[in-house]
Amino acid sequence: MAVSASQVKELRERTGAGMLDCKKALDATNGDMEKAIAHLRENGLAAAANKAGRIATEGAVESYIHAGGRIGVLVEVNCETDFVGKTDQFREFVRDVAMHIAAAAPKYVSREEVDATELEKEREILKNQALNEGKPAHIVEKMVEGRLSKYYEEYCLLEQSFIKDPDKTVAQLVNEKIATIGENISIRRFVRFELGEGLEKKVENFAEEVMAQVKR
Repeated sequence: MAVSASQVKELRERTGAGMLDCKKALDATNGDMEKAIAHLRENGLAAAANKAGRIATEGAVESYIHAGGRIGVLVEVNCETDFVGKTDQFREFVRDVAMHIAAAAPKYVSREEVDATELEKEREILKNQALNEGKPAHIVEKMVEGRLSKYYEEYCLLEQSFIKDPDKTVAQLVNEKIATIGENISIRRFVRFELGEGLEKKVENFAEEVMAQVKR
């Protein structure tokens, strides 16, 4: 069977293996995701998957304050050892995550954290949108699931496009760091404050502002 780009992307996110290795693994296993993961592990290529289950309780809490003090972020990122948590490479990664959160304003770390009530409301809105567009009832559910994926991409940190490299997601970035550093890494939690949040104010493109600061 033909392997789709989305399958390759999913396997890469779950294992941290290279795109070509993921494509070959899926080809070799006829598109079976679990067998492809096993194939990569057997060949020593699933760097992230091999480490994902290991306990990570060390790490760092990093802050990022946007120029002028209008946005502030605190994020906790865990690794396995205190030694790695103090390295420049790990600390730089955590700072990048904090900066991304400031720019992209996620609500959750992962889709598993999305409030069930909020998700049900969103699902109902998307369903009504599809029906109002005149879509046949038998394909509405598929449309809703597809649009929910866009919702996750917008509000879940791990599924957002990384602000400094939009060609990869934050989850892919994490997996790359796991493969490079050699320890399990997890983004545990974050909090983001925006000056005057909830009050009526001028709309700003904070993502562009943050990137402008980085490039200076």
